[in-house]
Amino acid sequence: MSTRFPDPAQDADHDDAERVFADAGWRLLGAGDWAIALLSPDGQAVARISPFDPAGRYTAELYFRAKHTLLVPRLYTHRRLTGGGDLMVMERLHPVDPSDAAGLHRLIREEDESVAELSGILRAIHGRALAELPWCGPIDENPSNVMRGSDGRLVLIDPFYADGPALYAAAESDPDALVARIPEDERRFMTEIPLESSGPWAAADRQTMRARLAAADARRRLARR
Repeated sequence: MSTRFPDPAQDADHDDAERVFADAGWRLLGAGDWAIALLSPDGQAVARISPFDPAGRYTAELYFRAKHTLLVPRLYTHRRLTGGGDLMVMERLHPVDPSDAAGLHRLIREEDESVAELSGILRAIHGRALAELPWCGPIDENPSNVMRGSDGRLVLIDPFYADGPALYAAAESDPDALVARIPEDERRFMTEIPLESSGPWAAADRQTMRARLAAADARRRLARR
């Protein structure tokens, strides 16, 4: 990791990472359903920290592979966190008018020549995510998934996601199916996502889900003996 940014320990989880950045003077900028965002002291970079983000590795790959197109955020560093979390440090972005967002989504969807290279990389990574990522959703065309860099260019963000409602419904209705598809060490903190947009999520409900998943994990370990 660049010395420009805080460097959590190799075994850090999302709480550890947040603490390291906060101790370095980064302040809370906002929170969504899956992650929080911390702003650097100089206001130029943002750390996105998620307790549980199965799609994070695919998004980071897109940012790295398509960086030359200037149509994705500048990603300074990415790493997976212990327990299934995800850390990205990227340039600070700003909201755009929904019509501008819709325009970029349309160009990508139609594979317009102006965004053809990004569109090709996007679809290749999404195709792999569909095969590898349990409960993978379609490419996300929400207007909030287009933002503007400090230099004014439009960029595509967070186009890949695990279908949260379906995934968490499975944790409730069929925890054995979920634990069979997502390793325990990749979902340790799945009940700790912020859910700032969709919440609130009662502490008792979180505890009930953790208990159901723990019981399913125990059954799976027993069946393997």
